[in-house]
Order: sequence, then structure tokens, then C-alpha cells
Amino acid sequence: MNVQDVVSDSPRRLDVELGPAKVIPKRVHAEVDGDFVVFLIGMRVNKPWKPRKWLPVMRAMPKMLKELEAAPPEIGFLGHTGLGRIIVQYWRSFDHLERYARDRDALHWPAWVTFNRRMQETRGDVGIWHETYRVRAGDYEAIYSGMPPFGLGKVGRLVDAAGSCESARQRMRAMEPVIPR
Repeated sequence: MNVQDVVSDSPRRLDVELGPAKVIPKRVHAEVDGDFVVFLIGMRVNKPWKPRKWLPVMRAMPKMLKELEAAPPEIGFLGHTGLGRIIVQYWRSFDHLERYARDRDALHWPAWVTFNRRMQETRGDVGIWHETYRVRAGDYEAIYSGMPPFGLGKVGRLVDAAGSCESARQRMRAMEPVIPR
């Protein structure tokens, strides 16, 4: 099976086409068109004896991810990896991410408001965090060898890591614009 044959215009379909654990038996690297955003999010249970504080937070994220996976491409959600202590999300832009976070009709907004209301006096019971990174086109590198589609390889195109894309340095240079000297 050729990797290019299974990569479609809809990156979220890749799991369906390959199966959740289908290993690609060669070295491939990921390419994403244009700029994108990497969003890391997680939680930390500080007081495990208070499940009424942290269990609602833990249960909210899978619902939000299902909502995002079912959303049309215009929402800007490219996909995610993980559902543990750290979840990595990929977005087309920060504007798309923020628009979803502040959408009062989406699941995130009411969950966020409820969390803040419940934590007013007990903020130390459970912690939540996120980090957001804007990635310029070509300012990244990713390699996968004997792996199923994962991370950027799940949301972008998978391309053979050969020739001018053999090493990490070569892959970074391959994505740089050609500037005449």
C-alpha cells in the first residue's frame, strides 16, 4: 500500500482508511500546507480525594474532541493525538482555535465557565493548563518509521523520507523557500 494512496484531503479520515493501528513499514515524514497551530492541553489532579472537583473536568475533554472531530473543516480543527495527561491538538490558525474556545454554542465555553465557577474557592484541587504554538510553514520537522499515522503525520501528508528528505536537517531545508544568492 502506497502512503500517498491513502492520504486524503480530509486528514481526519486517515484513521478510517488505514485502521487505528495500521503500521506504515517505511520511513515517512509529515508535510502540512501553510502555517498551523499546535495546542497542548492537560489537567492535573492535585487532590484525588475530591473527585467531584476533577471528574467533571476529566469527562469534558472527550466530548469536546468528539464535537471537533464531527465539525466541518471550516472550524479549523485539523486533528489530535492522545487522550491522557496531555492532548496535542492541531489547528489551522490561532483564530480558529480561539473562535471555538469562545463559541457559546460549542461544548468548551460552558465547561470553562462551570470549571471557573466551581474552582473559585478551591483552585488547588485540580489544575488545568494549555500551551499554544504558532508554527510557520516549513518551520518544523517530523519523522515516522514503522509507525501508524501519528501527530503531524495524522493531520498532514505523509511523504517518503528519502533523497533530499533523508535527515532532519535536509527535511528542514527542503521546507525552506529557495532564496537566490
